[in-house]
Amino acid sequence: MSKRKLPKLGFLYLDYVLRFFDHSNFKGWPDKIETVVYHWKNDKERFIKEVKKKKIDVLIGNIPATAYETFREIAKELPNVRFIPSLDTQFANKSKENVTRFAWKYGLPVPKTYIFYDRKKGYEFLKKTDYPKIVKRSYGPSNYGGYFVHKVDSKKEAIKLFDKKKYHPMYLQDFVPMEADIRVMLIGHKPVCAFWRRPPKGHWLTNTSQGGSMDYQDVPKSVLDLAVKTSKAAKAEYWACDIAYGKDGKVRILECATAFAAFPYIRDWIGAYLMWLLSDGRFKKPHIPMFNWEELGKIDSSLLRTMRYITFGSYRPSFDGEYFSKKKKVFGKEVVYIHKLDERYPMLKVFPRSFEEWPSEKWNFQDKFALKSLKSMKVENLKDEKEPMVGGDESPQEIKLSQKEVEKFLKSVKGLGTKKVKKILDEVKPSKLVKLLNFDQDELCKIKGISEKLAKKIIEKWNEFLESRG
Repeated sequence: MSKRKLPKLGFLYLDYVLRFFDHSNFKGWPDKIETVVYHWKNDKERFIKEVKKKKIDVLIGNIPATAYETFREIAKELPNVRFIPSLDTQFANKSKENVTRFAWKYGLPVPKTYIFYDRKKGYEFLKKTDYPKIVKRSYGPSNYGGYFVHKVDSKKEAIKLFDKKKYHPMYLQDFVPMEADIRVMLIGHKPVCAFWRRPPKGHWLTNTSQGGSMDYQDVPKSVLDLAVKTSKAAKAEYWACDIAYGKDGKVRILECATAFAAFPYIRDWIGAYLMWLLSDGRFKKPHIPMFNWEELGKIDSSLLRTMRYITFGSYRPSFDGEYFSKKKKVFGKEVVYIHKLDERYPMLKVFPRSFEEWPSEKWNFQDKFALKSLKSMKVENLKDEKEPMVGGDESPQEIKLSQKEVEKFLKSVKGLGTKKVKKILDEVKPSKLVKLLNFDQDELCKIKGISEKLAKKIIEKWNEFLESRG
């Protein structure tokens, strides 16, 4: 094993919050992994000092919605510390609204959504819109089995609900009849677990705590493809999506986040991936075959909760592998060998970014437009601030460059000369390259002539380019 210096890791914990990782998930990491606990209230300065004192390079852990803005501030005070997942990746953890805005930006399909901070406008909307609608509490702790999700069938029900619950902002979606929803978990943009959650007969909520059922068989290609696209847009080291499979045959994002329930062996896989990601080749990339969940899902869940360090070998042609080499599956519109799907859904490295995609100065609507009087259900005049009320879809915010601009950009990357740039652009069209830089940076390494090291340089230069454009 190489003796290259490893970054110093730290687990980010918070009092009263369930811990996603512990030392056992990073089996084999040779150095001490530090622990830093945030104690709430006025603990920001002490927390920052402790991270600096322990000389931590990478802080690993999820941040709950109620601490998200504080950790935005903490991250700015620790510019040399890599947060995994990044605060931008965790943007969707904070609220349902943030999930929607993230989806709008990247052109990801979601149920048509309406967000109101102005109560008067919100109530006017309730009186004229069509029903049924889904109402959700946007901000706060997790959903607790569907208790903060409501279906309203009339304006009377909707007004009564908002009068009672005082949810702020007012967050509504068109009701989409669906066969089921599907939870997909990903590591390095590769699906590692997926299962259906079906509502009990005569009901619409799919939560198992509400009587819903689950199974692992035959998750559709369209669902896995959407989950991968969403994970890449979030630039997530690990990720989970809840995707609605509509009775109209369409798939839509319901929820997505880095904070999700997962069996211990899945957290082990994430730990193994992060050790590979951060060790510069000292640890091997874990191999997690596609549709492993169909076989593991046959094991009783009480046993799955105790299973640890499940590993797989990649397919090698041999007598022992003959059975698996012949195992096929209907996938999308074709029949494929299952082991071939690992090539279509590779586990990729996620590179850190040097700029903020979702700065709170712009995107923290929950604090900027707080509800001033719960009794009156009215918001005070917002003066010069324009209150956001958004419905429907927004087009992706994609930067477009001409061929000459792309050539100029590439030549600005250290180590890229005219000949090298020409070879790269012979392999991939400039428009395609810009699209990858905008939305799919982890795919750069697949372009002939771009090594992992060069991809990192190109991404760093692209981040500088974005910052220069404001």
